[in-house]
Amino acid sequence: MSTKRLQALTATLTAANRAYYNDNNPTMTDREYDALYDELVQLELKTGIQLAGSPTRQVGYEVVSALEKAAHTTPMLSLDKTKEPSKLSAFLREAENASDGLLSWKLDGLTIILKYENGQLQQALTRGNGTVGEDVTHNAKVFANVPLTVPYKGKFDLRGEAVITFADFEKINAALDGEDAYKNPRNLCSGAVRQLNSEIAARRRVLFYAFGLLDFEMVAKKSEQLEWLKSLGFDIVEYMHVTAETVEQAVESFKNQVTAAPWATDGLVLTFDDISYSKSLGTTSKFPHDSIAFKWADELAETTLKTIEWNTSRTGLINPVAIFEPVDIEGTQVSRASVHNVSILRSLELCPGDKMTVYKANMIIPQVAENLSRTGTRTVDIPAHCLVCGGESEIIGDPQELYCTNPTCSAQQVRALSHFVSRDGMNIAGLSEQTLEKFVANGLIENYADLFNLSHHEATIIEMEGLGQKSYDKLIASIEKAKDISLPNFIHALGILHVGLANAKLLCNYFAHDGVYIAKICKSGESTETLLDIDGFGSAIAHSLHAYFSQEKNEALYTRTLALLRIKVPQMSENQHLKGLTFVITGDLAQFDNRKALQAFIEARGGRVSGSVSAKTSFLINNDITSTTGKNKKAAQLGVPIINEEEFIKREENAQWNTEH
Repeated sequence: MSTKRLQALTATLTAANRAYYNDNNPTMTDREYDALYDELVQLELKTGIQLAGSPTRQVGYEVVSALEKAAHTTPMLSLDKTKEPSKLSAFLREAENASDGLLSWKLDGLTIILKYENGQLQQALTRGNGTVGEDVTHNAKVFANVPLTVPYKGKFDLRGEAVITFADFEKINAALDGEDAYKNPRNLCSGAVRQLNSEIAARRRVLFYAFGLLDFEMVAKKSEQLEWLKSLGFDIVEYMHVTAETVEQAVESFKNQVTAAPWATDGLVLTFDDISYSKSLGTTSKFPHDSIAFKWADELAETTLKTIEWNTSRTGLINPVAIFEPVDIEGTQVSRASVHNVSILRSLELCPGDKMTVYKANMIIPQVAENLSRTGTRTVDIPAHCLVCGGESEIIGDPQELYCTNPTCSAQQVRALSHFVSRDGMNIAGLSEQTLEKFVANGLIENYADLFNLSHHEATIIEMEGLGQKSYDKLIASIEKAKDISLPNFIHALGILHVGLANAKLLCNYFAHDGVYIAKICKSGESTETLLDIDGFGSAIAHSLHAYFSQEKNEALYTRTLALLRIKVPQMSENQHLKGLTFVITGDLAQFDNRKALQAFIEARGGRVSGSVSAKTSFLINNDITSTTGKNKKAAQLGVPIINEEEFIKREENAQWNTEH
């Protein structure tokens, strides 16, 4: 029984780590995670068994993004933790030959390692799995407060936390009409830092706070390291010198500052100030012996659930929110808390009238702790339709999340319009989200078809702030140019659930790019069966297309706009050697101008191009065949042949496409 519980806890916590670190989409509250983690630690101690891959051994989670990876010169370990101030006193009291400790904020952001040489920022890495991190140098260079050059010309590495302040977090969400597009500042920061486009990190004002140097012995104390970094222009974490006698009082001092802090904090860090003593203590496979994390104890309040509200965000995500009898927690009154997603809601078995406990995560964000009325037999009613537009809702993914499938839902209006005009959609330049918001607010557009009537509003547009005659003329020219469009790009621009550009191409190729007939067949009651004949289409795609076109409003907008467009039908090659083959393209190209050019070449000859390697992939095209990137590794694991451009061209010329692997 103990072994089964070990396996279950390991699997549950591993999945939770993946959702938290890689997907920025937590599947459980911090309180739930800590409780399960502590149970696993105790069970491992009791049984003497520690399974391979146990979260108690690992730091972070294996990185899987498209960013380049790099190994850390020094392992980035995690910290042991406690919620009892008395254990901090004991931690210092048990030490021998140590002077005092440093107590500092434990910021709730993303740990980053910066590397400097010759006075220049050379590289920035995320913690990743503690051994290998993601290279985010391009983003670190646009952090709001990171020095790109420093007066010290020697080599040094420092460790710190990237964060976004509450003020900037709220400003970004306010720009999204108050929709809860981001659950908390940490998720927003993590997403910004790990973007491929550094413009996003720049816009989101990511800040960096240094909290230590790695293997740098120019000074003897960690506090001296921090002050030295401060002299170079770095912002450092606030810290206090403490002893076994003063540490608990210092904890209270920090605690009193939490609600006024500009950024999120999930506790404090206590470490020995003396560097040589710290090194003498060594480490475990996961924790250093010279430091310990202190996490805020949760102040629980009992209340009664009144109802579950469902809020549709502009991304189509329908978020469950618990509304309960007001209670005082950490000095303020709260009456609502996000439940995050359907998986968490179902696990809590929440129903109106239930007695439950709530708390503030990190003393800031209201969370549901426990349902005291749980019976184990309850079911939670999940709305079958969006409460804003009445469109069908659909539960997607793991963790389970509820989405509105109607891209014309008013809650998604600006986001849907922004997608419509994007590069892979209609590619209309000059229509940023801010401009679209102005047009919607002034009643110039309600839907994407109205974009083609903006010439009727010249006088209004040129008087708008930030626009003018020149901007108006460019915009109208861009809209006119966009009318010369391929049908797959137009259908992709509609934002139909599950129908990205690749699936739109498959759809259009199957029906010979006849836009009118596509709408007719998708609307038809027989559409699902017909659409399933398309190679690569499943029931989810077929259902989504039928659900979209069967709504009269959607079909009318589509037909009205289609009549305004000059659809470009691609010229298909007589050579269809690649029919039935699926390719993935990665890395730099030499023979083709870019990946899109190679993709067009493949599709014109009947082939498909996918963005990720799977068992269905026929060939991975990469000029660096010996690369150790994720796609090459995945292809090797699955036995997918890796070929370079030269071999691809040779095979195509000779029609040699044996796919056995």
